[in-house]
Amino acid sequence: MNFDVAPVEAVTREFLAIILAGFGNELLPLTGDNGDEPCPKALLPISNRPMLDYALSWVEQSGIKDVLLICPSTHRPSISHYIHSQSSSASFSSVHIDLQTFDESQELSVGTCSVLKHFSARIQEDFVLLPCDFIPPPSLPLSKLLNKFRTDTTSDGSIVTTFWFEPPRADKGATPDEWGSASLSTPIAWDDLSGTLLYVDTPDDVDHNGEELELRMSLLSRSPRVKLSAKLQDSHVYVCKRAVLDVLQQKHQVDSLREDFFPWLCKIQYQQTKRAKYGHVLGALANSVSHSISMKHSTLHSNNIARVKAISITHPTSNSSPLQQSRELGYSIPPSPADSDDDRTVYTSLRVGVVIHRAESGFAIRANTLPSFLEANRHFLADTPYTLPSDPQKRALIDQKAAISADSTVGDFTRVEERASIKKSVIGKHCTIGKMVKIVGCVLMDHCVVSDGAKLEGCILGKNTIVGSKAELVKCVTQGGYEVRENETFRNEKLDVSDWAADPDGSDEEDEGTGGGESSDE
Repeated sequence: MNFDVAPVEAVTREFLAIILAGFGNELLPLTGDNGDEPCPKALLPISNRPMLDYALSWVEQSGIKDVLLICPSTHRPSISHYIHSQSSSASFSSVHIDLQTFDESQELSVGTCSVLKHFSARIQEDFVLLPCDFIPPPSLPLSKLLNKFRTDTTSDGSIVTTFWFEPPRADKGATPDEWGSASLSTPIAWDDLSGTLLYVDTPDDVDHNGEELELRMSLLSRSPRVKLSAKLQDSHVYVCKRAVLDVLQQKHQVDSLREDFFPWLCKIQYQQTKRAKYGHVLGALANSVSHSISMKHSTLHSNNIARVKAISITHPTSNSSPLQQSRELGYSIPPSPADSDDDRTVYTSLRVGVVIHRAESGFAIRANTLPSFLEANRHFLADTPYTLPSDPQKRALIDQKAAISADSTVGDFTRVEERASIKKSVIGKHCTIGKMVKIVGCVLMDHCVVSDGAKLEGCILGKNTIVGSKAELVKCVTQGGYEVRENETFRNEKLDVSDWAADPDGSDEEDEGTGGGESSDE
């Protein structure tokens, strides 16, 4: 009898999750440095919870155990402190987080493709790429995207699965124009039955023809039933084969996955010359079923022959109606000789899978702009009404005469003085809300101070913001550490520390009657 113990084989992980946490320039001044302390985008709170938590929770629930978290080098201390803190480590105990940095500046950031190529040696398996700012819908687990990727790669050689979602309807007038626009949608074309992404609009396409989309005959001949929409946004969640990195190493001019790489990759599905050139790199198998065969089984052909040169759809920047922005096309088009494949040559499909999430199926958003960041916070207020600290000691500083509405959230150890009124707002931890303060529809981050009699409406206050007594802010956003002096009034503005920090004393010019056009007597 042989009692030799068989060696234990190392378990090969199936997926690596890669979370990108950049500077978040679209969220300035919230992401501006608070003195010498950086304000990482990944740690900005949504309903008093760092946005990074939502991505990590989504990954952990899918069963993925390893996360490569990439951030700017200046943000490493803050993010490292958080992921190793007691609150975070207890929540994500089953996930191993490898924190790595990439040298870039807030003035000169790099594209996703450059980051992936830089860390390609650390990525030895298929991977799922996520941004730190995506708030996934509860109705769609990440495992659903992984399962589609598994099925597609096994059945016909799909190399990537993308995820597009319909954002919630924006409340007109909720944020001023000075805050910037919300995330723009991107016109795409896809085959719904097979779940195949066929076309992604690019900035070059918009420059070439800003009024219409132009689809090739070769695309329509291979995919005769196409859906078009200009209402969907790219989640920047991609499940990819490892071979994608090999292609990126060859495509030196590619910087953005959405604007450069995926539009090019879609063309490989119906352009023979590109398949022949890059098929071996993408893992083409001689015995795999071609994309043309799979599409014939997954689409319906009409008896009528339609000969078209281009299909038009209005870009989302115009004033078109939703009906004009989303349509389904059904054409049966004979392939042209130049675009047809030799039936004796069978390639892998090299196709790009797609999952479409509609707004009615659950709330999803990318909190990568000021309007969407505010919208994300407001959603969770409506979803989880009246949230106060559960520990009596942590809510002991809230005065009984304070009025806090049922659709508000107040963080731990925050002081709320008597006769203060808080409605439809998120108040962070360790804040101080003075007497007679009125706060409506706002987000206040940790350690903010709002002095007696101040009024805030539709504002976002960065960490450590101080608002003087009887000051009034309407639809303003502040950088961390900003100080609003007493009786000051601001409307529809981004308040940057450099605006007032340029004068260290903060009083010399005002004493001379030149500060902001107000005399010292006032």
